[in-house]
Amino acid sequence: MVVYLDCNATTPIDPEVRAIVLKYMFEEFGNAGSRTHLLGTTAKQAVQQARESVAKLVAAKSEEVIFTSGATESNNIAILGLSEQGCVTHRKHIISTMIEHKAVLEPLSVLESRGFEVTLLKPSLGGWISPEQVKSVLRDDTLLISIMHVNNETGVMQPITDIASQLEGHEAFLHVDAAQGYAKDIATLQNKRIDMISVSGHKLYAPKGVGALVTRKRGYRHLPLKPLLFGGGQERSLRPGTLPVPLIVGLGVSSELALLKHKSRLAYCLDFKKKAISKLQSVGAILNGDQSRTLPTTLSLSFPNLDSEAVILALKNIIAVSNGSACTSQNYKPSHVLTAMGLPEDRINGTIRMSWCHLTDEPDWDEVVSAIKKLY
Repeated sequence: MVVYLDCNATTPIDPEVRAIVLKYMFEEFGNAGSRTHLLGTTAKQAVQQARESVAKLVAAKSEEVIFTSGATESNNIAILGLSEQGCVTHRKHIISTMIEHKAVLEPLSVLESRGFEVTLLKPSLGGWISPEQVKSVLRDDTLLISIMHVNNETGVMQPITDIASQLEGHEAFLHVDAAQGYAKDIATLQNKRIDMISVSGHKLYAPKGVGALVTRKRGYRHLPLKPLLFGGGQERSLRPGTLPVPLIVGLGVSSELALLKHKSRLAYCLDFKKKAISKLQSVGAILNGDQSRTLPTTLSLSFPNLDSEAVILALKNIIAVSNGSACTSQNYKPSHVLTAMGLPEDRINGTIRMSWCHLTDEPDWDEVVSAIKKLY
């Protein structure tokens, strides 16, 4: 049986989550907006419980959680939703990085076309942005800083806490795309200076099609976000439309389980990573990214004298891996993340990504090593 090692693309659904999703899909199937009968009330209560669970994980308030279809939509609301505020206040400068997901880089390009100025910071060879870099380009007219929590290709965590401290006394909004880090690196996202957090359910053992945008109040005021869609008034009118109750409940249970089982999950993943590194380095694998800053769920590694597609093909009957972001896997251009880090072309071309979780079975590493050796 092929072992799935592509959890950064999407995770399996946790059995406890699957059970509750099916319950609210086939038994408690009411519309959370229906107020005249018990099924509607039950659905509304379930959504509220999920909202509280998502909020608790990042030390936010339930009314600060907006449910969306996933981190891509959350990123778009967080970035494009501030457009009017930038125009009104004449603050049209934005800071981000060269290694962001396309779900951040493309909305930023839209704002550039509207007259905003975007500064993209270059990462170190280790794949991270320093707080001093952010401080050096911060201006009086900076509206937004958008920096990912964990890179989806390398697993490198950005120093969000230290970056947030550089913003003390500045009014700029701080947005963190936490698609890869939410529920895995919990303490970082509880920092009150983070204004917005994007979450994606299918990266944390919940179904595809659900996510959240946490929008922390400043004082007693909600952030000055404007909706991208209109009609219905749901989610404070920031994300109108009938709520997908089963998916939302699944996201809520995933968040609850993350708090409950955080330590044991990370311990399993760390042990898994150590074994993988030991075996793969024996056949010449070079690790990409500063390993002291990576989550224990991801490995970006290069086989400099081999093409990544050849490696993936050789391993296809043993393990399922990728050579970069799932969202751009149909595009065979070199990784914009590894390129921005300054890795040489042969190393980029030989890079594969392995990512796993607490639900991942350990593969036969000796079989993996043997398949790679045959390529030399």
